[in-house]
Amino acid sequence: MGSDCKGLLALAARARDSDTPKSLESPERKPAKPWLLLMMQPSSPLTEVPKSQKNIRGLASTTNRQHTVDKASRGLATCLSCQVIITASHNPGNWNALKFLNHKGEFISPDAGKKILELAQEDAYSYAEVDALGDYSFDAEGLQEHISAIKDLPLVRPDEIKKRGFKIAVDGVNSSGGIAIPKLLLELGVRDVVQLNCDPTGNFAHDPEPLPKNLQDLCKAVIDNNCDLGISVDPDVDRLALINEKGEPFGEEYTLVAVADYILNNKKGAVVSNMSSSRALRDLAIKHGVEYHSSPVGEVHVVHKMKDVGAVIGGEGNGGVVYPDLHYGRDALVGVALLLSHLALEEKSISELKSDYEDYFIFKDKIELGDGVDIQSILEWLKKEFDDAEIDERDGVKFDFKDSWAHLRRSNTEPIIRIYAEGRSEADAQNLAERVKSHVQDLTGKK
Repeated sequence: MGSDCKGLLALAARARDSDTPKSLESPERKPAKPWLLLMMQPSSPLTEVPKSQKNIRGLASTTNRQHTVDKASRGLATCLSCQVIITASHNPGNWNALKFLNHKGEFISPDAGKKILELAQEDAYSYAEVDALGDYSFDAEGLQEHISAIKDLPLVRPDEIKKRGFKIAVDGVNSSGGIAIPKLLLELGVRDVVQLNCDPTGNFAHDPEPLPKNLQDLCKAVIDNNCDLGISVDPDVDRLALINEKGEPFGEEYTLVAVADYILNNKKGAVVSNMSSSRALRDLAIKHGVEYHSSPVGEVHVVHKMKDVGAVIGGEGNGGVVYPDLHYGRDALVGVALLLSHLALEEKSISELKSDYEDYFIFKDKIELGDGVDIQSILEWLKKEFDDAEIDERDGVKFDFKDSWAHLRRSNTEPIIRIYAEGRSEADAQNLAERVKSHVQDLTGKK
């Protein structure tokens, strides 16, 4: 691990959201200390461990660690100032990265992230002396506490799930999901689980992003074993992808839609997704007579909007479900529990459930522009070209048409524009994306 990474870890406890309380003392709990919670995903090996006053370390999912810090923030466990997660999420195994959580177990704000980078670039950190290295402890109960909290939710119905007698195939992509999902299913009453890639070696059996092209083995396992459905998660276990009983992808955009349908059947309130998520959630909100709101792309923005409007459910179209009754963070485990409860009570197959929702198709593409291209001027020009659309500029530019939309976002790391388009058919979505791409290529001369 390079010095920059070590520096970022060392100052994680200093760079946190501005709403972190100055004092967390109460009769029931000890005062907050600058403790750092370190979680490792089984991808790249960790050869050096950062020094801090106290570290709690071990293998766990990102969602589990979010729940643990949130629990601490509510006085139900040892109080933690922040958390650093070492994980590259759904990226291939040759990558690693750092995720920072605040004292509530939520991703830090963009401003706090900028502060961390500024401090790191300025080398504004120090390391502990040899006689003040702190100590380590291993949290062996985090997963069980997470699952127990899910089972205690009023809308999670283990008895009904058990009565349905589901047979489920699970692809854990040889990461923490291979531990968490089978254990959750067992405790929900699912006795017949077909496990694929559930040994958490960190040697991913396939590209770990849970997209249809990477889940062919899971599709085959569902058919070969006569399963009711298949479940796949990314290494962070915050994205949930489903396979129906026919061995066909349910569609990652519809994970949130199906869970939201169940929540809204039982509790009315606003729903939130990001600007690049399917209109199917908006249509569902209209059906239930509740408000739909969108946010810029990114979990931190979705959570902020959910809090702002008091949403009962939210998330992102990549299979990310945020259920605030548990925690303000994407969580595939609670998504599984709520979805199975929905299926059990509706007494439907998962393909029958999908047929209840409006059909939409999303097409994704990108335009490589090269250095020196003024991306903002391109987006401004497109606004004039598509002046018949409703335009949203909170995150790039989104063009909303009657039966379709296109969303263009500039990359923070590469000279490219990402294009997302949705239509009533695959052809409609692809044609809209190619139409937008053609306009940009004509303007820039890039093909």
